[in-house]
Amino acid sequence: MGSVEHPRVRPLVLEERLYQDRISKAAVGRNTLVVLPTGLGKTAIALRTIAEFLLRDPTRSILFLAPTRPLVVQHARSVETTLFAPEPLVLTGSISPARRQELLHPPQVVVATPQVVGNDLASAEFDLSKFSLIIFDEAHRAVGDYPYVTIGRANRDGPDARVLAMTASPGARIERIREVWNNLGIEQFEYRTAHDPDVQPYVHGIGVETVEVRMPPEVRHLAIEVKQAVGNQTRYLHQHGFLASAEGSRRDLLALGERLRQESDRFRRSGGHAPAALWGAITSHAIAMKATHALELIESQGVEALRAFLEKQEVGPKGRPTPSSRGFLSDPSIVRVREILRSLTLEHPKIEKAVEVVRQELGRSPEARIILFAQYRQTAELLVTELEKLGDPGIRPARFVGQATHGDDTGLTQKEQIGLLDSFRNRAVNVLVATSVAEEGLDIPATDLVIFYEPVPDVIRTIQRRGRTGRSRAGRAVVLVAEGTRDVGMDRASRSKEKRMHDMLERVAEEAQRGPLRPPPAKPPLQTSLEEFGPN
Repeated sequence: MGSVEHPRVRPLVLEERLYQDRISKAAVGRNTLVVLPTGLGKTAIALRTIAEFLLRDPTRSILFLAPTRPLVVQHARSVETTLFAPEPLVLTGSISPARRQELLHPPQVVVATPQVVGNDLASAEFDLSKFSLIIFDEAHRAVGDYPYVTIGRANRDGPDARVLAMTASPGARIERIREVWNNLGIEQFEYRTAHDPDVQPYVHGIGVETVEVRMPPEVRHLAIEVKQAVGNQTRYLHQHGFLASAEGSRRDLLALGERLRQESDRFRRSGGHAPAALWGAITSHAIAMKATHALELIESQGVEALRAFLEKQEVGPKGRPTPSSRGFLSDPSIVRVREILRSLTLEHPKIEKAVEVVRQELGRSPEARIILFAQYRQTAELLVTELEKLGDPGIRPARFVGQATHGDDTGLTQKEQIGLLDSFRNRAVNVLVATSVAEEGLDIPATDLVIFYEPVPDVIRTIQRRGRTGRSRAGRAVVLVAEGTRDVGMDRASRSKEKRMHDMLERVAEEAQRGPLRPPPAKPPLQTSLEEFGPN
């Protein structure tokens, strides 16, 4: 297989692939949304497109947007090592606005977080007319109030630079992809699957296994008690007319929470006093949400995670429990749970199973790299501790989390994140125990195994997690599911949503051939009143 030959591309750096050539040529001519399975070279397509724009318009700059700082740094490295171009300019929040303006000197490739560019656009300190091409990496984020939307609309309404938008997972709803299409001014859709003839030679299979673990009776009993606490509140809300059913689901509770907030805001804006029924519902709802979260922890995370959450409720954000925390902790079922926890020493069986899967993989293949995904930082910390307890020099774990600090849990700085990824590439670390920060865009081509400590129902996150493997060779993904818990439904929902996503993308591809996608219809304002869902 040959390499890309282009005046702006360094020789022997980019492999020549027909589908990448076709997509990049299409992107030069029209605003293009690219949906391509993870690991098939979206960055290579971006680099080829950048090279062509640098050749055609050497007076203007290129803007390459990515949602996280490590990904920005990674893309800047790719530009520097692949293209004959001025040294790329990295813009993140660590550089002051005044300094950012001093550094902007076309022509250059500017690699930036959207937050920085969005803020500078809002203060009229960023001139999009200096750019001939804007690349939106992880373009599925261009919805709602994410800064991609601001940047896309500013470009569409003003300088109209060419747009290249890229994602592996646009979501399962056609409304979302229509919104991305409209917000970024997309004109053309390039969609490939692993089954397309021009892609097949580069696809490496990913074997996906669902491993069910049996819940010990002690842990199952805790879950039953916590479910009772949820039921105590949903029955109250149902009896007082706030929920249609006493078996209110998490989705029902989330919808009710939004309605209660809107109703409370209405009274506050009018200067009136909210009725006692509304305050009672707000408190009961808050208790129900705490109990729902506790149930998620004990079913899918572990005993220690539940214990830590309950202890946190005693302290509260200001050193004392909130009214809803007091109500939650005083629930008879939660009182019994806390009593059981005082003497319970066992952990969730998924901890042991995750450690076992890691040990087996590295036993078979000592050169393997593994990413173990966990939803919560505390679970990630516990998994690292358990792996270190093995005392096996062949197992070298490290925790990879975001930059934010939560209480005593200190995040990783940008420099620390980049350093950890480098350690993972050179195998100084071979088990990366990561939260969602590692789901998007990490350039780790030879990850052999991805472990899901828990299934995630969001199709985008599922695809992003799984896509960390199977890039340069066949990979493997293992999803841990606690038998008889919400894990089972989440795993089933994830697979169902992914199938719907691919069906939807086929429809979008057909519709896009006939013309631009219609923007999503505007949502009517939500009108609520207390009488709709509860008595005065």
